[in-house]
Amino acid sequence: MPTTAEPPLLRNTNFRWLLGGGLVSMLGDQFSMLALPWLVLSLTGDSLSLGIAVALMGAPRAVLILLGGTIADRYSPRRVMLLSKYANAAILLALAGLLLLDQASLALAYAAALALGIAAAFGIPAGTAILPQAVPPQSLQNANGLQMGARQLSLLAGPLLAALVLGAHDGAQQTSMAALAAAFAIDALTFLFSAWTLRQVSLRPLAAAAQGMWRDMAAGLAMVWRDLPLRSCYAYWAVVAFFVMGPLQVALPVLASERLHGASALGLLMGAHGAGTLAGMLASSLGGAWLRRHFGATLLLVDAVVGLLLMALGQISSAWQGAALLAVTGLLGGYLQVAIFTWIQRRVAPAMLGRAMALFMGIFLGLAPLSAAATGALLRHLSVGELFCGGGALLLAAAVAAALFTAIPRIAGPETIK
Repeated sequence: MPTTAEPPLLRNTNFRWLLGGGLVSMLGDQFSMLALPWLVLSLTGDSLSLGIAVALMGAPRAVLILLGGTIADRYSPRRVMLLSKYANAAILLALAGLLLLDQASLALAYAAALALGIAAAFGIPAGTAILPQAVPPQSLQNANGLQMGARQLSLLAGPLLAALVLGAHDGAQQTSMAALAAAFAIDALTFLFSAWTLRQVSLRPLAAAAQGMWRDMAAGLAMVWRDLPLRSCYAYWAVVAFFVMGPLQVALPVLASERLHGASALGLLMGAHGAGTLAGMLASSLGGAWLRRHFGATLLLVDAVVGLLLMALGQISSAWQGAALLAVTGLLGGYLQVAIFTWIQRRVAPAMLGRAMALFMGIFLGLAPLSAAATGALLRHLSVGELFCGGGALLLAAAVAAALFTAIPRIAGPETIK
């Protein structure tokens, strides 16, 4: 990721509106990402209920994201993105109002999670499609890099800001409904602000989506299937997503609740992970020569280390221990994320890249709710420490198995550019 942008991009009014509004909105998102699981835990204290809520938010994104991208292509990404932002703001304001009226219930939390997931299924692809219409083609790479950096900054600052709102009202085990309502209301206001900034952007028209959408989708799937290294990596990443995403989404809040006793601790853990991810992305230019020769081996080595870190996370007794482990986990994950995106972009022909990336995103969006639900169910029978230890051990085993029985360790980087 570039650490600076060329002056012409910084002087681009469209990009400034997009980056500023997007950063504010992404910071606001972290308030809801912290408050929603805490609402469920405050109401039930049940890990399975939390897993169901996370699944209800993630499932619509996985199922509807291709439809959302198609609609954005055909009916203007800005229009779809605006409608998604207004829908998110309305959902969150309604949720905040009902909490203030003492109408909190598990059914309300489930309904909000489902509605937010549906809105995201349309907003996410629209957000990725709007940038080429807003900045010059020669500035697109730098613009994407800055947006990725802004997202990681939001993962660092957002949870810490949210923790100030929620942590100020921590009780022995509970966070007040007024504090949760404030967190949801803040997120709603950031959606409205980013919608206003989006209206200031002037877009260049692009050609409408071509006909034969289903045939194009099938061709993209066939391309990935025929490319053995790509197919092997996609299958492996599906395994990794299942073992890692559930513990981080579901077991981490439970860990903070049972051992660390406060929403502010959860904010610290999430913030540390975001800081590590940002640092990893900034360090992604290091080791380029090694990656060019050993992309697959590096991938498996990093995942093996992350598996060990997850096992250690289940043994912590203080928030600072968890923050240190998650900072290293984020550092490795951020470094690897940039490497993976670059490898896919270089390997896949430009005409197929959109479908290849959509499939890549679909793996994680589709498996995240399944992993969350499975984690919630397992936490009824396992302690949170046993869950992290088991998940980390399975990730480590998956990396070792891939090293021994697949061709992934021999996959190189740029040498395989198409």
